[in-house]
Amino acid sequence: MGIGQNVGRSLAPKVTNLSPKMTATLVREALARAIEGVGPLPGAAAAAEKALAKVDGDQEKAVKALIETHVRLSGAQGFVTNLGGIAVMAVAAPANITGLALLQCRLIAGIAHLRGYDLADPRVRNAVLVTLLGEEDVKRMLKKKVIPAPPMAMATAPADDPALATALSNSVAQELIGRVIGKRLAGTVGRRVPVVGGVVGAGTDGYSTWKIGRYADKELLPRPTR
Repeated sequence: MGIGQNVGRSLAPKVTNLSPKMTATLVREALARAIEGVGPLPGAAAAAEKALAKVDGDQEKAVKALIETHVRLSGAQGFVTNLGGIAVMAVAAPANITGLALLQCRLIAGIAHLRGYDLADPRVRNAVLVTLLGEEDVKRMLKKKVIPAPPMAMATAPADDPALATALSNSVAQELIGRVIGKRLAGTVGRRVPVVGGVVGAGTDGYSTWKIGRYADKELLPRPTR
């Protein structure tokens, strides 16, 4: 295990304690803001419709445009929240986690909207959260039976299960903390030059968002029109 990984592990508990309660409630709040919009950031459906209008109604081009836009946004927030280097990483990381979750939820929800899913449906919101984990983690959690089904199956389930929604939020919150702090920070904390940390953060978050977008594109197939 490298120095960066050791530092990341030692910082992980501190970051968790300093974060604004990265719990199921916070995860759901990030999802709600991603769908409804917050501040100058329009909601997922509005962003999707804007992208669709720019490409004359071509759904696949709109999906591609959404991914590209959110990769840039994620890279920008990753740069800013990693500028301080090791000295302020424990403070900046919670903002990075929350911002990245919101942007990636917005991207997934936007793709879901373009594919004909109702973002007000709690089943679809569950699917967005599970997609947020990424393909590799979804497969791992399915194998361990932590989650009952892949995203599309959840989005099209016969009925909503409130208990499942709570369990999913808890699982997603734990996975996000472990992934972002345990893996991402382990790879960036060891870089002691602040600006280098910002560049690495931008690249890491941008690439992560690209992978999430590609997974959502593949997983959330178009709903049949009636």
